[in-house]
Amino acid sequence: MEFIDLGKQYKTYKAEIDERIHRVLDHGRFILGPEVGDLETALASYVGVKHSISVASGTHALEIALRALDIGPGDEVVTVPFTWISSSEVIGLVGARPMFVDIEPTTFNMDVTKVGAAITGRTKAILPVSLFGQMPDYSRINALAAEHGIPVIEDAAQSFGATQRGRRSCGVTLIGGTSFFPAKPLGCYGDGGALFTNDDALAEKMRAIRTHGALKRHNHPFLGMNGRFDTLQAAVLLAKLPHFDWEVERREKIGARYSQLLRGTCAVPEVVKGNTHVYAQYTIRVANRDAVAAKLKAAGIPTAVYYPACLHEQPVFKPLGYQWGSLPESEKASREVLSLPMHPFLSEAEQDAVVSALVEATR
Repeated sequence: MEFIDLGKQYKTYKAEIDERIHRVLDHGRFILGPEVGDLETALASYVGVKHSISVASGTHALEIALRALDIGPGDEVVTVPFTWISSSEVIGLVGARPMFVDIEPTTFNMDVTKVGAAITGRTKAILPVSLFGQMPDYSRINALAAEHGIPVIEDAAQSFGATQRGRRSCGVTLIGGTSFFPAKPLGCYGDGGALFTNDDALAEKMRAIRTHGALKRHNHPFLGMNGRFDTLQAAVLLAKLPHFDWEVERREKIGARYSQLLRGTCAVPEVVKGNTHVYAQYTIRVANRDAVAAKLKAAGIPTAVYYPACLHEQPVFKPLGYQWGSLPESEKASREVLSLPMHPFLSEAEQDAVVSALVEATR
């Protein structure tokens, strides 16, 4: 059994993917070729915003967003410690300081009730993470940010395709950023990502920063980077995108079935009213996580832990001064979470095998 079955996905879409790739090989425009522009148009339409800017990775997306907002040394950005390091890494890379707030235990997302206390005169943005495929309450986060006159950047690396009250992830804040890493809900065959905004000036600036700070060749008004998205990867996504709604629907059905079968055996992910969930990872909580994972492995069931330690525990962030116990919900989650096989091609028989093995492992 595969944890994420990219091989089955490729076989299903093989003709379309191969055709798209060979078009690029034939025309030879491997950097910012026509597929990149076509993809950006399609992505902006899908999300429902004016601008999509493809970039080299989800990490690049977040760093470019911060740079476009002129966030730098002496500034603070409010975010969460229970996530992949990119969310806070980019804050440090621009010279700012991450200010961690704890998560909700049932959604793993930012606890909005704790955000206000983390905002200071040096706060220049809020950067929530839509973890595992579900969005935090952006209506409340946006309202709080508006009170303080600061922008919100959505880290939507795991939630592309999810909605909140009918609005798509990446389109609910000033800037949204996502990842097209192969294992993501919409994944290419390498690194990749995109930025989304309705702000014309920000879109122009982010597009320039992506390409060495240039608005046109040999004219560099900004300090930028080589953050361009590869044409071949754009071709892969153009082949996959027409199937994406079906994949999202399958993810929702598989996730709901997992929860129905496992409720009472372990803590299952809760979907907040008004949200949809794309289950980039189907993540449960068990008190004896490592022992359960070992039993599942012995039974032939692959699992993964996202994430075994919080960011405030990482050596690079020790100078921030957080101690064990500072962020208890995040710390507890990091010791209990376990992600199960999840992809749109997971069969009911495979899912039943996972459930049966987990029930046995937790006895």
